[in-house]
Amino acid sequence: MELQGTVKKLFDAQTFASGFQKREMVILTQEQYPQPINIEFLSDKISLLDNLKEGENVKVGINIRGREWVSPQGETKYFNSITGWRVEKVFDNASEPTQAAPQQSASPVSNENPFAGDDDDDLPF
Repeated sequence: MELQGTVKKLFDAQTFASGFQKREMVILTQEQYPQPINIEFLSDKISLLDNLKEGENVKVGINIRGREWVSPQGETKYFNSITGWRVEKVFDNASEPTQAAPQQSASPVSNENPFAGDDDDDLPF
């Protein structure tokens, strides 16, 4: 799946006692009701965020993950996470309306019927 939006926030990388690393970013989607979406990058993917700046337009390849957790009281809860695996900057040149140039014809346009003098009817039906 992909999400596209503007980088709203970049967080610093976090390293846990186990050696596991993650870094998060928030993008603001570009739709009628923009949504701030938190995306986490894990382990070797955290370096994908090194060249990004807040305010840039990006397209992010994501996976949605889900997990189940049972509390000590026996209550089951479900959690979702969005994990990024690819980031590309989007340069929005298409936002400016463009107008097609009129096509120039090499020869003058003729209104005569090109089949007018064709009396040879060799159709089988």
